[in-house]
Amino acid sequence: MTTRLTTLPNGFRIVTEQMPGLLSSSIGIWVQAGGRHERAEQNGIAHFLEHMAFKGTKRRTSLQIAEEIEDVGGYINAYTSREMTAYYARVLQADVPLALDVISDIVLNPVFDQREIEVERGVILQEIGQAIDTPDDIIFDWLHEASYPDQAFGRTILGPEARVESFTREDLRRFVDEHYGPDQMILSAAGAVDHDAIVAQATEIFGDLKPVGTKPVQPAKFVGGERREVKTLEQAHFALSFDAPSYRHDDVYAAQVYGMVMGGGMSSRLFQKIREERGLCYTIFAQSGAYEDTGQITVYSGTSGEEVADLAGLTIDEMKRAAEDMTEAEVARARAQMKAGMLMGLESPSARAERIARLLAIWGRVPEVEESVVRVDAVTVEDVRGCAERLLTAPSALALYGQIANAPDLEVIRRRLAA
Repeated sequence: MTTRLTTLPNGFRIVTEQMPGLLSSSIGIWVQAGGRHERAEQNGIAHFLEHMAFKGTKRRTSLQIAEEIEDVGGYINAYTSREMTAYYARVLQADVPLALDVISDIVLNPVFDQREIEVERGVILQEIGQAIDTPDDIIFDWLHEASYPDQAFGRTILGPEARVESFTREDLRRFVDEHYGPDQMILSAAGAVDHDAIVAQATEIFGDLKPVGTKPVQPAKFVGGERREVKTLEQAHFALSFDAPSYRHDDVYAAQVYGMVMGGGMSSRLFQKIREERGLCYTIFAQSGAYEDTGQITVYSGTSGEEVADLAGLTIDEMKRAAEDMTEAEVARARAQMKAGMLMGLESPSARAERIARLLAIWGRVPEVEESVVRVDAVTVEDVRGCAERLLTAPSALALYGQIANAPDLEVIRRRLAA
């Protein structure tokens, strides 16, 4: 597979990866403008803007946007994260120029029709309501807010209802003007792609745009805290997070292996102890997430109100034990799981396009897959035990939702970890 990168004079980057044998391609634009780039009064606007991109341009109605892609059997979608907003499509090889034309149109030429703004406002408010009614969804927003209180990085991507209700056409246009410049965009494509043809088309579309410059963002600092929401639900939902390495830190791979050992599959410690041995839950997992300047190790489970204290206690005890008796066999299995997940995922052109866009945004280059494999293989038992030991005194956050009267508070959990 061949990765090629071209940067236009105005900073617009085009990165492609040809995957021989494929008949389809994934192509999209990744904009370095996500939730953390919003000011407090803008919270939720990056996501609102993502919705509005599909509501009509100067050349296409919302129906035409959908029809042009679906008429050739493709699909088109978008998402907003804390660090980026992405607009992408999957099409057959012959339709890559069409996909690029449609995607660039929705990114560069949205009309922000007032009637469509009101329609989509209603859609987003329903999305917020749906999230609140989904305990194992909303609890992660609350956990994130508790981890990074009073910070742009900690605010919800959807935004609060009051903000969503107040956004105007001018607010949307202002955010575009501030962040949607060519120097903040990456055009990424993978699969059956022709790099030179994509560069030629992209140069015509983006080449004359003026850079907007990099806007400073508030640094993220894991502080920690607690949020408890009592509600009549069938379960008590329990989520715990800890300060962890950013993706620029040398320990990031050790943290990811630790998360896999603790709760990354059916053989993991938490799954075996809490679900298989004790039967306290249906779902339990741990994971490590990394961002530009921070990271989190997160544990989640749902159980009955009567058993949530036992579940919390067992979770803490397993975390403490991991610092003492982590085995080579566990670490080797976690490394194998990570590598397999990484390599299997890369069989998809959509995953490939996202990977190369994200790595280019992080490093300014696209490291070879083998480089990541070597880093994973280099993680030792001592590295993972060290990660486990640091977590015992690391800043932490707790979110609880549902029947939580018996749940311990964060201070109790912290004392038990440190004992």
